[in-house]
Amino acid sequence: MPDDARKPADLLIAPRWLVPVEPAGQVLENHAVVVSAGRIVAVLPRAEAERQFAPAATLERPGHVLLPGLVNAHVHAAMTLLRGLADDLPLADWLGRHIWPAEHRWAGPEFVRDGTRLALLEMIRGGITCFNDMYYFPDVVADLAVEHQVRAVAGMIVIEQPTPWAATTAEYFSRGLAVHDQYRHHPLVSTAFAPHAPYSVSDPTLQHLRTLADELDVPVHMHVHETRREVEDSLRQHGERPLARLDRLGLLSAGFMAVHMTALEAADIDLVAERRVPVVHCPASNLKLASGLCPVAALAARGVSLALGTDGAASNNQLDLLGEARLAALLAKTVSGDASALPAAQALTMATLGGARALGLAEEIGSIVAGKWADLTCVDLSGPATEPVHDVVSQLVYTAPRDQVSDVWVAGRAVLADGEFTTIDAGEALERARAWPVRLGQA
Repeated sequence: MPDDARKPADLLIAPRWLVPVEPAGQVLENHAVVVSAGRIVAVLPRAEAERQFAPAATLERPGHVLLPGLVNAHVHAAMTLLRGLADDLPLADWLGRHIWPAEHRWAGPEFVRDGTRLALLEMIRGGITCFNDMYYFPDVVADLAVEHQVRAVAGMIVIEQPTPWAATTAEYFSRGLAVHDQYRHHPLVSTAFAPHAPYSVSDPTLQHLRTLADELDVPVHMHVHETRREVEDSLRQHGERPLARLDRLGLLSAGFMAVHMTALEAADIDLVAERRVPVVHCPASNLKLASGLCPVAALAARGVSLALGTDGAASNNQLDLLGEARLAALLAKTVSGDASALPAAQALTMATLGGARALGLAEEIGSIVAGKWADLTCVDLSGPATEPVHDVVSQLVYTAPRDQVSDVWVAGRAVLADGEFTTIDAGEALERARAWPVRLGQA
């Protein structure tokens, strides 16, 4: 094809390996991804891509693997400022005696802005292109996502207690819906209802939330069955397990994201499978708070859609989704007693397409397919920790550290280019974060 007959394109990315995630487990070598107007135009052998397209720029990544951008399906982004504040405590003490009091005093717009910006630095550096946030001031979170060119789902949080974000249930709904209205057509920001947990939200509030979620066609995102104590308290107070209560209230569906899910019996697994509820697994946080172990292999065997989340940096203590994929795969083998449980390709799917499915974004992101947004992550496998490469997907999940992420694109725009941030002033963000320990010490 003559040069003048080639189709124009913005960018051609040429890695050594390409893992599209769809179809599952596929690894392409010497292929290229062509990007225009923020979207993936084609995935072709490199020679064919160069024959068909005339890109404005070509990026060579000869020792790298290109994969879809990672999707952090559950995070409290601003809690980076509470990292290490109250470590080595069980969930009830950690939350009730330390985290909630600190948040009550300090979690205003400035806290959320500084903490979320720090989280964006960490997440971008680790290849995360999309995050599902559950925290106060989702308007601030959404603004930052747009400013720094990261895809976000802003949580319309609901909890039956006054917080710096809202004083009453009615105010939680009105303020959350205002955020939804502001961003309902934005290409980078969407919204989800984020009721905190079954034990912190009443039946009438959950019923109203369900009605609104159906009317607006937005997902619901909630901590569920996080600990055995939560289940035991629900049996005492409501005479039923939390999942059964949520089902009675009409919440369980493909649009309901159940986060943590460590305290499960066979009947619980049957219920989420029947209702097609996606489960968001947060292995590091579950381990650190001694909350329990999610039976991932059993859920997968029933066809339950699985995603990964980091949870907040106050309980993890890092926002490392590659690390979560590794930990998820290892734990699944131990919990099930089966070394073949949750193979690397399945763990990588949880970190990409699984998260996109849970968020209702699978038509737009989560795999390298023509027509989707060019949300992409490139990882250098040429370092001593990742050589030699026998199996690219195994190397990604079991060995690749997040600091080997070299490039990250969201909607075709580089937010990390050869290890350098392009949309955030890292020095300023870090300086602001460093000022918070002194302020928090005054609480």
